[in-house]
Amino acid sequence: MNNLKIILFSIFVLNSTLNFAQILPTYPERSFEGLRDTTYSLQTSMQASEGFIDPEKYLVGPGDNIFISISGIEERNFNLLINHEGFLYIPRIGVVDLRNKTLAESKKIITSKLNQYFKNVDIYIALADVRKIKVSLIGDVLKASTYILTSNSRLLDLIKTSTGLRPTSDIRNIKIISRENDTTSYDFLSFLRLGDLSQNPFLKNGDVVIIDKVDKTIYLNGQVKYPANYEFREGESLSDFLKLAGGLLYKAKTDSIEVVSFSEDGKIQSSKYYSYEFINSNSIKLKHNDQVIVREMSEYFNEQWVIIDGKIKYPGLYKIVKNKTKLSELINQAGGFLEDASLVDATLYRTDADSSYDPEFERIKLIPRADMTDDEYDYIKAKSRQRHGKVVVDFKALFEGKQLNEDVILKKGDVINIPEKKNYISIIGQVVNPGNLIFNPSLKVEDYIALAGGFSWRAVEGDVRVIKVNTGEWVDADDIEQLDPGDTIWILEDPPGPKFWDVFTTSLTILGQVAAIVAASVAVIIATR
Repeated sequence: MNNLKIILFSIFVLNSTLNFAQILPTYPERSFEGLRDTTYSLQTSMQASEGFIDPEKYLVGPGDNIFISISGIEERNFNLLINHEGFLYIPRIGVVDLRNKTLAESKKIITSKLNQYFKNVDIYIALADVRKIKVSLIGDVLKASTYILTSNSRLLDLIKTSTGLRPTSDIRNIKIISRENDTTSYDFLSFLRLGDLSQNPFLKNGDVVIIDKVDKTIYLNGQVKYPANYEFREGESLSDFLKLAGGLLYKAKTDSIEVVSFSEDGKIQSSKYYSYEFINSNSIKLKHNDQVIVREMSEYFNEQWVIIDGKIKYPGLYKIVKNKTKLSELINQAGGFLEDASLVDATLYRTDADSSYDPEFERIKLIPRADMTDDEYDYIKAKSRQRHGKVVVDFKALFEGKQLNEDVILKKGDVINIPEKKNYISIIGQVVNPGNLIFNPSLKVEDYIALAGGFSWRAVEGDVRVIKVNTGEWVDADDIEQLDPGDTIWILEDPPGPKFWDVFTTSLTILGQVAAIVAASVAVIIATR
């Protein structure tokens, strides 16, 4: 009973896991390995997240190193730290209040203070070194921790420095709580995909970054650059969502983009259709579990082409007219056949041919030959010889016999191959000189065997077969009325008899067994007397 409870509990947990996994976002940026900075460990200072610091945006604070140069009759240089209260002390000048000031504002304040004491001097002020800040990363992450970063670090720098996010992490609704208890939400995917810096903010000392677990999602399917499951973001419009997904592809059907939504009780689904123009000019708010479907214009940029190669005057790619261009028209367009073209071996393959699953063929393949019925064996042989996609066309009858019923209409992706004439008959197996022999329509199977030097000593003379060039079918030589160029004559081998040593060892084994039986019988007779 306890085992049954354990099994039922395991099934429940597994189903719960599977159900949750089904709603996880699936877009490519969720491979978070690429976000890690492998060149820096947690103990080393980070590089600046950008090539320069914007003085208009950078807030100075305790620990920042301010370089001041005063050039006049004599030059004075200072490297000064802003203290923990936010003030900068300049020797012989006094204290400057830099609390909650940007670098640009700080430069103006310091310059104004220096001008009160120095006249006709050049003043240069710069940020010599940035301070360190402490930022906490918590929530659905691999390891919740506090990290020491440079003060010009952004959200991306924190994620790179951390041990990583989880597959269930919600990166479209990241919350940052400041020391003043202000909470702001950021869509980090907008930065990763669109380069929106406002969604990759500078971090401040004491910030707490919270990454929640994915709960609500939206599904986008169809003709957009990045169809996938996405985290739902409250208040997001359909226009912004499509932009985040990379926009529409050129084959997108723009007049009827469908949004499938659930009713408030979550029991009834309904659809609304919008044109892309209407979406961009109106704020259509999305809801949790909405499904956005952008369908394809089926006949838009639908390429119609075929390929012809081999012994044709102008091989290559050719445009056709759907449901109209015939085989003979294309051959004429390609300049006709070359002199050594083989119409007998010419083929037409259809690349979009039906490739439906054949359960009977798959079943028979698993049966050992000894257990197959004759019908099953014949079926698997016939199925194995089948050339998938081949269209049955008699090129010779069409182009030499003018039989127009062979003039098929071509379809997109068809491949036409015109091989070189095989003006020979191949002969393999147990003949004295196997190989290729020049085709002569007046010769029969036995004539070709004679030309190849006759049967070899291990040939099965009564079992000669012909492999037909077009079908690959094996036919008994007695049933062949006319050979075709490219046919193969196959003379089977008579299996060799057992080797002397095998016969000798088998005989010894049998004699040993007989001797043992005789000895046992004699022993029994003696014992009974």
